[in-house]
Amino acid sequence: MKPLASIFLFFMLAVPAVNYAQTSLKPGDKAPDFVSKDQDGKTVSLKQFKGKKVVLYFYPKDNSSGCTAEACSLRDNFTELTKQGYTVLGVSTDDEASHRGFKENNKLPFSLLADVDKSIHMKYGVWTEKERLGVKAFSTTRTTFLIDQKGYITKVIEKVDTKNHASQILATN
Repeated sequence: MKPLASIFLFFMLAVPAVNYAQTSLKPGDKAPDFVSKDQDGKTVSLKQFKGKKVVLYFYPKDNSSGCTAEACSLRDNFTELTKQGYTVLGVSTDDEASHRGFKENNKLPFSLLADVDKSIHMKYGVWTEKERLGVKAFSTTRTTFLIDQKGYITKVIEKVDTKNHASQILATN
């Protein structure tokens, strides 16, 4: 990577972003259905989880520090999440191969969905414009949706505490 590109990337990751949009979905809304592939190339849709509670969490990038902390928080509390009836699904714009490595490296017990075309992000309103150092770009806004057995959103967590994210979810019950 060229030095100037490295500096730009550093500032894009290190300087807080200004969001221009947040999701318009709220508790009581029907969760938008989707079809995607998981880390193993298996087709996954929201409809297949009817009758189960779902934690649908959107995160920016496999193997980044915040995303790893968030995934590990969910991993470390996975037993409690499943005891409370949740199925956990992570979604990012990374591809299946990236997800497979991220899942294996961190021993994640849940599926990661590849949303390379950003269609799920768009349905959930989490592909948003952000500004860093005067540069505007679109990226994932870290957001979690709790979905009930009938497919309705019960909670939207927009201020995700990556290191304690499972606690945020468990505190809603």
